[in-house]
Amino acid sequence: MADSLLLVKRGSCRFMPSRPRKARPQFILSRWLRCRPRSLRWCSRRRLRRRLLQAQAAGVDWRESSCLVSGAAGEAAAQRLKAAVRRPAPAAAPAPAPAPAPAVPKFTRVPPPLPAGPGRAVLLLPLEQSFVFGGICRVTCLYGQVQVFGFTISQGQPAREVFSAYTNSLLSITAVHYPMPEKSKKEMKREVRTLLRAHLLRDNRRRLMKYFFPLCSIVLLERLKTSTTEFIISHPGLSYVFFQETPTSHLFAEYFTLKSVGIRRNKRKNGLQLSKSVISAVDELVSVASEEVDGCPVILVCGGQDIGKSTFNRYLINQLLNSIPCIDYLECDLGQTEFTPPGCISLFNITEPVLGPPFTHQRTPQKMVYYGKTSCKDNYEHYIEIIKYVFSSYKRESPLIINTMGWVTDNGLLLLIDLIRILSPSHVVQFSSGRSKYMPNLTPDYVDDTDGLYTKSRPKIRDRGFHLPEAENLEFVDDERESPVVFAGHKLMCVRSEFTFRKTPRNRESHNRVLRELAVLGYLGKLQPPDPKSVSPLHGLTPYQVPFNAVALRITHADVAPTHIMYAVNASWVGLCKIQDDVRGYVNGPILLAQTPLCDCVGFGICRGIDMEKRLYHILTPVPPEELRDVNCLLIGAVSIPQCVFKSQRGLEGTIPYVTTDYNFSLPGARDKIGARDSEQNYEEKRYLTPKLFRKINRY
Repeated sequence: MADSLLLVKRGSCRFMPSRPRKARPQFILSRWLRCRPRSLRWCSRRRLRRRLLQAQAAGVDWRESSCLVSGAAGEAAAQRLKAAVRRPAPAAAPAPAPAPAPAVPKFTRVPPPLPAGPGRAVLLLPLEQSFVFGGICRVTCLYGQVQVFGFTISQGQPAREVFSAYTNSLLSITAVHYPMPEKSKKEMKREVRTLLRAHLLRDNRRRLMKYFFPLCSIVLLERLKTSTTEFIISHPGLSYVFFQETPTSHLFAEYFTLKSVGIRRNKRKNGLQLSKSVISAVDELVSVASEEVDGCPVILVCGGQDIGKSTFNRYLINQLLNSIPCIDYLECDLGQTEFTPPGCISLFNITEPVLGPPFTHQRTPQKMVYYGKTSCKDNYEHYIEIIKYVFSSYKRESPLIINTMGWVTDNGLLLLIDLIRILSPSHVVQFSSGRSKYMPNLTPDYVDDTDGLYTKSRPKIRDRGFHLPEAENLEFVDDERESPVVFAGHKLMCVRSEFTFRKTPRNRESHNRVLRELAVLGYLGKLQPPDPKSVSPLHGLTPYQVPFNAVALRITHADVAPTHIMYAVNASWVGLCKIQDDVRGYVNGPILLAQTPLCDCVGFGICRGIDMEKRLYHILTPVPPEELRDVNCLLIGAVSIPQCVFKSQRGLEGTIPYVTTDYNFSLPGARDKIGARDSEQNYEEKRYLTPKLFRKINRY
């Protein structure tokens, strides 16, 4: 009867073939059940899974869909299947017992955190599972090993302050693999219970131990308040930076537990996601830095705007700190600085991990020069001289990471080639993405064969017949720009960026301006007392009194008449610098400099007011007094004080100083761009604007 034809009845409730077909045998091990048009219910799926397991135990390969078991072969397979179901499989021959492997985790999802007191929570993380959150907290590893932004936190190490701000990609806490202790699972559980006894109640300990298995990690999350973060969120509109509440109708106990800590759990897609090329490049650089024998690697990171260079640098710093004690960092990006307010070129020695955006870790540099603007398009030569001056303080005792600007077109590319020749990096990490502008691969041959703004290519050197070895030790001046030099090669590492950003060409400038203002606020947060319980308004702090004849003045970004210099200095962001010239010989002041000096900057401040009768500047700065004794120059640039500092200070009554609504923008010098120095190239470009484009510019 197996070969007889059967007519299948039509049914209205499900799909059935309309043509006659052969009757199928009773026992068919094929994919016919999985290829049905209709979906299976849970009971059917469970029955199918059981039959497939039984078939596998009987020794039948069910994956061969083209081979149908029928006739005697089908009966033999059915007999083997029934026998396999009735009795267990025969025991194999005794073999030497292998080394015990860690148990496979039963729970692939992160269990909900448990409250451990006011503002505290305990979180268990299975192996390789992540907890993505937004907010700020203090993270302590109670058991196992976790990783935050590339930095590893092990059991017994001090707590780390983590800042997961909504202005950047959210951070995550990930459980990583660690050496298994030579203990049984029962002994491990006993140890974990002892550790949790000081943090959790008895019922919560039992709930947590249900999810425990070897190779998992347990962390303690504590509420964190710092004077800097409290000062930032005290301004209206900036509280969203660290904590955002989304209205929802379903509120669980986990939400209130995390809210008491000051954080909020987020989806994994909102967290930081690194591409394979980024991880591969970081692993290679960490290996080179750990095994370097002849010297320390110099790593230059370049690429277009908003492509992930700063995120890569932070992740690389944290990865390097896992194996070496310190890293040097050279900041060459004027607009998006990492450890200082904008407009600076600085050198740092980093010994602590970077677990947050730039405005949460403002630090004191080894050497810093205040350029005064967020772009170097108006004065390339001064920019190059500052970089050479700051780079001369690098002692080559630890690896160096060099951050560059995102301007990689036209003169920006030529300027980058000059930096590669001057700084002589051993590795160049070049970022690219599908949405960024085209940038040629900066191979050693390309750098040697291309002219920069101030250096010449190698073919032209050969034509002139000059050869100067060890060019990195040379310092160029104006008369030496045409000097031919042969440069050492570097290793190019191309990284494909897959970062997702909310920035667009329309909102990029406004977004970058917000980040620069947050960096200034983060620096001003150092003025707050160590106790973060109360925020002191800036107008309530006592400023320093500086005589006119004690410091010299220089406006770096614009030509200002001497009679108007005090108007430009008042209520401005000033750089506190040290020049070699002695300015104490002047009696009255103010002392004005004719050129912008190349000098060290020890910090920044606000010129809160000017007393013309007593001839005093009132400077508000967090720089300690022992360093202020050497300051004899004030540089005023294009970096401005955020408007919220003027308009949103608490305790102000009556008219707010320096703020007015009666302002005429048609006056000469009223706009910030009028009076600024324009380079010759910018002047030539403005001369040949088309009439149509010129009308559009005037319209805005």
